[in-house]
Amino acid sequence: MFTREANELVFRRRGETVRISAVGQDALRVRATPAPEMDPRDWALEGAVPGRAEIAVGEAGASIANGRIRCEISRLGQLRFFKDDTPVLREYYRMYEYDIAHTPSLRLPAREFRPQRGGDWRLVARFEANEGEKLFGMGQYQQDCLDLKGCLLELAQRNSQASVPFALSSLGYGFFWNNPAVGSVHFAKNVTEWVGESVKKLDYWITVGDTPKQIVQNYTALVGRAPEFPENAMGLWQCKLRYRTQEEVLSVAREYHRRGIPLDVIVIDFFHWTRQGDWKFDPLYWPDPAAMVRELKSYGTRCMVSIWPTVDKKSENFAEMDERGLLVRPEHGCQCFDFLGDSYIYDATNPEARQYIWEKSRKNYYASGIDMFWLDEAEPEYTVYDFENYRYYSGTALQTANIYPVCHAQAYYEGQKAAGQKDICNLIRCAWAGSQKYGAVLWSGDIQGNFETLRDQFAAGLNVGIAGIPWWTTDIGGFFVDVTAPGHRELLLRWFEWATFCPVLRLHGDKGPSNIPLLDERDWGGGFCHTGLPNELWSYGEEAEKVLEKYVRLRISMKPYIRQVMREASENGSPVLRTMFYEFPEDAACWDCADQYMFGSRYLVAPVLWAGMTERRVYLPAGAWKNIHTGEVLAGGRTVTAAAPVDVIPVFERL
Repeated sequence: MFTREANELVFRRRGETVRISAVGQDALRVRATPAPEMDPRDWALEGAVPGRAEIAVGEAGASIANGRIRCEISRLGQLRFFKDDTPVLREYYRMYEYDIAHTPSLRLPAREFRPQRGGDWRLVARFEANEGEKLFGMGQYQQDCLDLKGCLLELAQRNSQASVPFALSSLGYGFFWNNPAVGSVHFAKNVTEWVGESVKKLDYWITVGDTPKQIVQNYTALVGRAPEFPENAMGLWQCKLRYRTQEEVLSVAREYHRRGIPLDVIVIDFFHWTRQGDWKFDPLYWPDPAAMVRELKSYGTRCMVSIWPTVDKKSENFAEMDERGLLVRPEHGCQCFDFLGDSYIYDATNPEARQYIWEKSRKNYYASGIDMFWLDEAEPEYTVYDFENYRYYSGTALQTANIYPVCHAQAYYEGQKAAGQKDICNLIRCAWAGSQKYGAVLWSGDIQGNFETLRDQFAAGLNVGIAGIPWWTTDIGGFFVDVTAPGHRELLLRWFEWATFCPVLRLHGDKGPSNIPLLDERDWGGGFCHTGLPNELWSYGEEAEKVLEKYVRLRISMKPYIRQVMREASENGSPVLRTMFYEFPEDAACWDCADQYMFGSRYLVAPVLWAGMTERRVYLPAGAWKNIHTGEVLAGGRTVTAAAPVDVIPVFERL
């Protein structure tokens, strides 16, 4: 029943094999399967460093410890986890046993593998719910819940949703679901259930620590950390839907230069190309990209281009990619994506496909000096999110789809690194565990422009940082926006002020209403798609421009500090946006702060998240705090009321 095999405690009973191993700092990995052999893939834990296992086997059960964490397993197979001698998590086990008196008759196992037609299993893993526990992390979801206790979360990638299944508990442990299968998790009051719709094994990892920082450090040491963020991307990123010509891009950059406003990055959005999957400029509107890049660099501005993973059946590359098996394959039907074309999606889980798309991008963009890539549609986005209908190189979409954005980021990072680039920084619309190590800035997708959505992004940014993704941004003001709507200017200013204290300060959006004529009559190419209204600092009137420029200059002045915070993310995995309890774990009030945060360790930021507010309450932890706008020094350990006129975001410096 119990055996020790190298660094693992192995349990076998009734056809199930459970392997518990010491992996990482104060951490254990649990794998289980009803199959004769354990699936060997390590997913996000590939290359993880083994810990030192202390294993004991007795008549009533066995145990394995690694540093401060210990797991006890009963002779019936129930697992219980301890931090030192304090219980932190145990499996939910309600099975009747013929040889045990007074056992429940629910017949609910902790690890339920239900066979699927055609092979493999639907998995439900159950754990007891801990009373009073708070849970954070799990990636990016479009909801305003910072504490995820009580939430039902889909484990799947969608436009504006990024499943990164690492949860941090207020009880001093972190739990990582190391499985890219589509599924769900329910952090219910009575039970926690993790579900994989189609799996070959159960695979999770759990660690303990005294502080959230220790726990995140343990986790990111295994799944990877972001490289050092380039200083030439810490300022303003200018983007809109969409700059349609080379001259439009240059005219905007020239105007920033004329006004003396530093512009770090300018972004060329989608349909600058001929067809989806050609991955090259339309020469009619982009006659000399290399000359454009040279001029931008003379202003100190980097150029980023949008890359979609979609391949139109009329693309010059489709036939070859189809022949070589480099595309995601529908089980039924003949397409994956129908936005402005009849398209398939390249298979980023296939190493050969990753090399293919990078070589096209290297030849058609990188050779012209473009060294930043906007990896849009990276979930990937399907016309219908029917995960049962798609098959990848890595397996069925139901089993492996959540890994796709990691592989897509990997394609560009490894290509740029092989080309000798040091300051790699790409934008991507989705992520999973480990995306951060590939130099990816996650953004929160095509979101609505309103205060409700702003509140959703606030929670998303804090939780995705805890899940290990420190580089993160949003479309300031929202993506789908009517700039004539009442209150939009207030929303834009509030959003921009908050974004000044985010990892990346980036203007973008489909600003409407717009009836701007198309550039030509073709049904393909750079003139074919619509564009939105202007979205530069000066596009919203002189009064708004003054406020926006003030915050751009504040951002520029903070670059030395931002560099320091970004270095922490690289060194120990700390988020750039930090929940209050991350910096003040001993302060019980900070575990309840859901509308303010720390920008690094020094600045407490209290954004205005509701329309019409001109002041707001701010909790200051113990110590001295200076209002950065007034210079007033306040004693902490209390809640204060801070003035917040429309051009002011309350920010306090920790002294």
